[in-house]
Order: sequence, then C-alpha cells, then structure tokens
Amino acid sequence: MPDTPAPLNQPPDALLGEPLPDWTPRPAPPRRAMEGRSCRVEPLDPDRHCEDLFAAYSTDRENRIWTYLPYGPFDDPGAFRAWMEETCLGGDPLFHAVVDQANGRALGVASYLRITPAVGVIEVGHINYGPALQKTVMATEAMYLMMARVFDELGYRRYEWKCNALNAGSRAAAERLGFTFEGVFRQAAVIKGRNRDTAWYSLLDKEWPQAKAAFQAWLAPENFDAEGRQRQTLSAIKAQV
Repeated sequence: MPDTPAPLNQPPDALLGEPLPDWTPRPAPPRRAMEGRSCRVEPLDPDRHCEDLFAAYSTDRENRIWTYLPYGPFDDPGAFRAWMEETCLGGDPLFHAVVDQANGRALGVASYLRITPAVGVIEVGHINYGPALQKTVMATEAMYLMMARVFDELGYRRYEWKCNALNAGSRAAAERLGFTFEGVFRQAAVIKGRNRDTAWYSLLDKEWPQAKAAFQAWLAPENFDAEGRQRQTLSAIKAQV
C-alpha cells in the first residue's frame, strides 16, 4: 500500500523526527581504565597483556573463539604481538583488555569502534573472551563498565552491537545484555573468504537507566551465594525493574 500522505496543514518540521535542541557532539572515549569489583577494563598494552592473552586464548584447543573474527588464530606469541602492535593501538578501534582483579591477568579483549562523536553513536566489538572469562561475573561486568562509560560518562545516544548472523552465542549475549535486535544486513562483508550477513543490535540512552539498574542488581554481592552462584539471572532481574 502507498504511504498515507501527511495532513495538508501539518507543519513540515513535524516530519523530521524528534528535535534535539540541546545536542552537542560528545567526547571520544578516553584511554583510561574502568574499575569494577571483579575486573578492570584497561587500554590494551602489548607489554602488559600479550603474554597473558596468548596464554588465555591457548586454552581453547580447538580455536573456536576465532571462528567469527576476521583474524586469528595465531601460532605463537610473537605473531600475536605483531598483530596487536599493528592493529590494536589506534583510537578506533580502541582496544581494551579485561583483567581479573584477583590476580591481575588479562583474560580477554573488547573494543570501542566506529566511534562517531558528532551524532553520539559508538559500537562495541572485537570481543574475544578466553575460556576462563566466558560466562563469568567478570564477563558481564566488563560489558557493564563499557556501557556505563558510553552513557553515563560520555553521554552517547546509541550503543551498537553487530555480529555474524550465524554467531548464535554472540546474538544470545546481545539480547541478555539488553540490546534490541534491529535486523540483518545481508552480504554485508567477506570474512576469511566467506560471506557474512551481519545482525545489528542497539541500546539507546533512554533505555540505559533500566538496563543499568538491572546490571547493578545482578552484580550486587547479595545476588551470589557463598559458592559464587547467581541467585537470580540477569534476564529475571530485567523483567522486574
């Protein structure tokens, strides 16, 4: 069916979307650590993090963590370090290491990328958690810390998550963390000689307060028993806040 025409007496600016009279471009993310209870998310440094990360990734004997990434796996620490120095030290993407507060070891990475201060949009990506980090409190807290910087500290409007549409684990993680599915961009890229359809997710500034309350309730010490098992899931808490 054709679009319904606007009433003739409707002012033209009503068709242009919500006005943002106080909007100003946002700052770029700083190279400064984000401190949590279980983890610290800090700018990636080959001298500090290469050895830990290579060791953490090497525990994945089948190299499954590299399946959907456009790089890796790496045969030895030297090759891994060379990639880090060539790829991970710029401002966009801005790579961070996820460090265990208990022992100071880096167990995974995540980055800000496609940083667009003019319109307040930023993406999280290059997420690669070693097996010891996966499905832990640290894994979730790291994502919360990165979100809090984007929305609370920097005042961005939109936070994006994109992944291979076949990556069921990443898609489930996005939904658990509160992102909204927006659709699939078909044949969006060629990765390792194969087609990639890209699934898009987003979290908006107006959605952040509710998501933040759920994260804080889930991360609270009283949500875990003496063995560190969660009393309530993040999904259950989100349904309550």
